[in-house]
Amino acid sequence: MLTLTIIEGPDKGKGFQLPTDQPQLLGRSTEALPITDNTVSRRHAELTPDGDTWYLRDLQSQNGTIVNGVAIKDRIRLEPGDEIRVGATVFLFGDPVNLAKKPKVHISDDLDMETEVEERIVTQADSFIGSDATEDPDTPGAAVDHLRVIYTLTALTARIMNNRELLEAVMDLVFNEFKPERGVIMIQGVSDDEPLVPGVVRYANPPKPDEDSTIHVSRTILNMATLGEGVLTTNAMTDPRFVSGDSVQQYQIRSAICSPILFGDHVFGAIYIDSSTQNHAFVKEQLELLNAIGQHTGLALANAEEHLKRVNSERMAAIGETVASLSHSIKNILQGLRGGADVVEIGLHKNDLAIAKNGWGILRRNLDRIASLTMNMLAFGRKLQLELELTPINKVVEECALLLEKPCQEKNIALIVDADPEMPPIMIDPGLIHQALMNLLTNAIEAVPNDTGAVTVRVSFNESRPDPAKPGSMLRPAVTINVIDNGPGVEQDKLAWIFEPFNTTKGLKGTGLGLAVTKRIVYEHKGRIRLESTPGKGASFKMILPADLDAMLDPSATSNRAGHMMGDSLGIL
Repeated sequence: MLTLTIIEGPDKGKGFQLPTDQPQLLGRSTEALPITDNTVSRRHAELTPDGDTWYLRDLQSQNGTIVNGVAIKDRIRLEPGDEIRVGATVFLFGDPVNLAKKPKVHISDDLDMETEVEERIVTQADSFIGSDATEDPDTPGAAVDHLRVIYTLTALTARIMNNRELLEAVMDLVFNEFKPERGVIMIQGVSDDEPLVPGVVRYANPPKPDEDSTIHVSRTILNMATLGEGVLTTNAMTDPRFVSGDSVQQYQIRSAICSPILFGDHVFGAIYIDSSTQNHAFVKEQLELLNAIGQHTGLALANAEEHLKRVNSERMAAIGETVASLSHSIKNILQGLRGGADVVEIGLHKNDLAIAKNGWGILRRNLDRIASLTMNMLAFGRKLQLELELTPINKVVEECALLLEKPCQEKNIALIVDADPEMPPIMIDPGLIHQALMNLLTNAIEAVPNDTGAVTVRVSFNESRPDPAKPGSMLRPAVTINVIDNGPGVEQDKLAWIFEPFNTTKGLKGTGLGLAVTKRIVYEHKGRIRLESTPGKGASFKMILPADLDAMLDPSATSNRAGHMMGDSLGIL
């Protein structure tokens, strides 16, 4: 059984076995693995098994989840020996017995080794071409080959956003093109003050059990790379400059290349490859090419870093907008609660039950408002995961109508339910559909005038039928819930953004979350929602829900999809 062993942090030495059929949560939550690190988020990261394979994903934690020195953005597959950092805690993933045999990277102190090497090239934009390339008769063919490699790398960096997957792909490319025996990509640790750490380690052929699997990287060579220089050492075993006992001779390295991964002045790490094959010594042109690969990799990492900064900036801006928008609504609700409480207090002081009842009515209405606001905030701020049940939709509609009887009586308006009694049950999340319908009905009740207002809920079922717009195609069976009111309607210039968050037509009385949440709930059900309105003639909100949702949803799907990818593919009119 695989284990998680804490190798750094407050709980160092503590271990957890990972059952193959149960996901595990990393964090300070009560359902997470018990750790005492208060720098970890409550729900920081999640480990998910798939047979013998484990996957890790960050749960939008504050400080991120870092694997082998690389911050992860998407779900990644874990390999034995991976180091997972959450907060100040570092976990070692894998089987403790086999981890003892795991290949390691050791940075060798080369106090006795000359710093002069075979080739040293400062990485530049055109460094992979070479300053003396014109003297080589094979240059045209080599240049074409180099351009092919750079083109392949550019395609990789454009497609892959996850840093770890990018480095794995870069190492695959390097091994395909350079044919080294061993290689390692050294990357910057959590902070710039920390030394480089191994990010990706690779062997052309796995070491035999009786062989030393440790990759020894010369500190001198690595330091040159971190200063922006690509370094090539060739035939070190016979080079008189390398005296007996230094790392190059001790560890049988005949040929090695170390190139920086950098963008501008920022060094992200280094790519190191070596080979002890006598007939496979690296040459200067390969150093130039590896320098170019390192530079393109640095550009990709810089782009990913800027993307992350932009996302965080946009997230903070969204949080600020949310707080600013909600604070006004919460302030108004609190004022209503305070006013109602004052009226109740006056009634109690005068021993006048009628006054107290009036105050209680004010309190109740504002309690309903804050309950609705809280539910919408929760639905808007979290990922929704449907809990599907075969549900009679008429029953959900009737429950909503029953809850809204009191507000309708207070305004002296009519709430009419027109539902097909033969309506079959459909697969929905009843709680979420209830919330979406309550949002629409509450809006309609607030919009219609006192005494003459009317709100109608019409529920109908459409069986599978030919699509008149697409001959030969069929429209899926669907349920339509239409909420119609005789209020003032919606102005034409407001129709385009009526479902956008924090946009409201109700002034200080609205939060702008209700319709945004309703749209999201409907789209999560792979449905659609439409608004038809003419100013002065009321509004009609139409929710269209697929009646065969269970056949459309992939039970293993865990992530949300964008709305335009959902309802628009239903074939529902």
